[in-house]
Amino acid sequence: MNHEHENQNEPGSFWRSRYALGYLVIGAVAAYFLLTEHLAHVIGALPFMLLLACPLMHVFMHHGHGHHSHHQDAESPSDEGKDTSANKENRHEPR
Repeated sequence: MNHEHENQNEPGSFWRSRYALGYLVIGAVAAYFLLTEHLAHVIGALPFMLLLACPLMHVFMHHGHGHHSHHQDAESPSDEGKDTSANKENRHEPR
């Protein structure tokens, strides 16, 4: 009973390997020592990190406040009789 699998020769995911676990442990130890030795510097930088988080959150989480739907601005011939004013008013609401 020899069971052969097609994907046996394919390499596995890096994040499921022994090396990834080792890198995570080394990173955790390095972060611990950096925080314990430089806690005053980290606490001093927290207000600036909070201010930096606001524009980054808008860029990465809000996806430009609906500006990604420009292809809906042009009306197709099948939309001639439909009322599209409700679509245009509600387009910029957060999802």
